[in-house]
Amino acid sequence: MELLKKLAGAFGPSGNEDKVAEIIMEEIKSYVDEIRRDRLGNVIALKKGNGKGKIMMAAHMDQIGLMVTEVEKEGFLRFVNVGGVSPHVILGHNVVFGNGKMGVIAAEGKKKMSELKLGDMYIDIGASSKEEAVKSVNIGDFGVFASNFVVNGDRVSSGAMDNRVSCYIQIEAAKRMKQAEYDAYFVFTVQEETFTSGAATSAYAIEPDAAIVVDVTATGDTPECPRMAVKLGNGAAIKIMDRGMITHPKMKKFLEETAVKHNIKFQFEVLEFGGTDGMEIHVSRAGVPTGVLSIPTRYLHTPIETVSMSDVKNVIELLVKAIEDYR
Repeated sequence: MELLKKLAGAFGPSGNEDKVAEIIMEEIKSYVDEIRRDRLGNVIALKKGNGKGKIMMAAHMDQIGLMVTEVEKEGFLRFVNVGGVSPHVILGHNVVFGNGKMGVIAAEGKKKMSELKLGDMYIDIGASSKEEAVKSVNIGDFGVFASNFVVNGDRVSSGAMDNRVSCYIQIEAAKRMKQAEYDAYFVFTVQEETFTSGAATSAYAIEPDAAIVVDVTATGDTPECPRMAVKLGNGAAIKIMDRGMITHPKMKKFLEETAVKHNIKFQFEVLEFGGTDGMEIHVSRAGVPTGVLSIPTRYLHTPIETVSMSDVKNVIELLVKAIEDYR
């Protein structure tokens, strides 16, 4: 739990994942044969198998956030989103910048809540002038939403659970897996929330025979939410389709059969919006059969993303067995 808390609390908006990468590399280095960062910033850790081929796992390190676009003469900051950000979710929340400077997100008084857009919002960092503000924060600086790490029994809530929980899962899988036929590449990618750039370059370089992406997914178990079969606490979610890819039938069948074989609780996922690193990986080079293991998560892209640790445990177990059993 402490490792998950540490990962979730690390500053790592899309394109600025260094602090997250440092934690991952320090934690995983004793459990893999090789580890490096590539030119784009992806962490690539290799645990050698029996040399039959290469299987790639991918979990993105970055989180949603914002970027300063203008510093007004009164010291207020205007901004744009970095990744999927809703104005109604972030209003009134604290934001923290890379240097630790804090601010609060507010909206122009003339705007009705129903009409609110990001362009109607600003950040107040306590400065009374532009000259004072730029001593701490300037144009192009990244910020993320401050949050608490809250444990409620089996449930854990935090910002950046998307996708630090999957980074945690991959680290734990690398620690626990035993000998496998395929070389296992644990990849922690950059810029998934914006351009899926890290997945594209790492998959091209590794040229895997198969891939398993680990990411969060939405749930359909809260009041009057969009209909979806995935529920918190119902086990690892095996993706069938999202807006970026259709899971390769071979990989869907393999993950299902592996879960049944090892008595691991699972459910199926069809996501009607959004995508994962899989959208880039499965069309890399001549194509890569790609599956996705998802962690059911309530309140996605908010500072209170909520997961069930029993689901996390099931995803870890299924990922480990999938790597060991893949032929």
